[in-house]
Amino acid sequence: MASLTLSPEEITSHLLSILASAANTPYIGEPVSQLEHSLQCAHFARTSTPKSDDETIVAALLHDIGQFIPAEDLHLVLGKEEGEVTDMLVGRTVDPVTTSEPSTQTGHSVGRISHETLGAKYLSALGFSSKVARLVEAHVAAKRYLCAVEPAYHDKLSDASKESLKFQGGPMQGNEKDSFARSPWCDDMCRLRKWDDEAKHIGWDVPGLDTYHESMIRVLGTDCNF
Repeated sequence: MASLTLSPEEITSHLLSILASAANTPYIGEPVSQLEHSLQCAHFARTSTPKSDDETIVAALLHDIGQFIPAEDLHLVLGKEEGEVTDMLVGRTVDPVTTSEPSTQTGHSVGRISHETLGAKYLSALGFSSKVARLVEAHVAAKRYLCAVEPAYHDKLSDASKESLKFQGGPMQGNEKDSFARSPWCDDMCRLRKWDDEAKHIGWDVPGLDTYHESMIRVLGTDCNF
């Protein structure tokens, strides 16, 4: 894909094929696959009240794309140096393309380090809007924000989500919380996070990937050099 000009149709087809390939990829610590989780989250967005716009629906579908996009795509977009991050818990440098966040006490992975940031950068490079990228980037921060402003929210999280919260910085405080609240997309970021939390139903029959084809093309709009 290097040095190519891709149309919205080509980008959409590529991303949908990546999602389709995650049909047997476990959604970390949960009883559904990554594809099932993504489709359920998108379905919540698509059927929400008040009605969600295309950008929010697409962000819901792609919010975890940083967890499982192909390593070659991440390296192409981020580059070797930018693609390295620091695991603050143990103070080592790791490659987010090949390494997951530290294991929990029970030995289960809590996901690829900074997957939300990787996903947002990837989608921006592909030509998605600032809103789509920001909603994807904020779905971890939104959990931290909601834990701070809604006392009962934390208790509703799954055990896996509570474990990952420890590695993600815990509930927001002070200026960070206030800054998040001032975002023009704060409500949509929080809504997406709650859909994310709910999208873990075993055997739930929801519309498939083709349902989101046209929405993705509308959001992309123009060709992109990738």
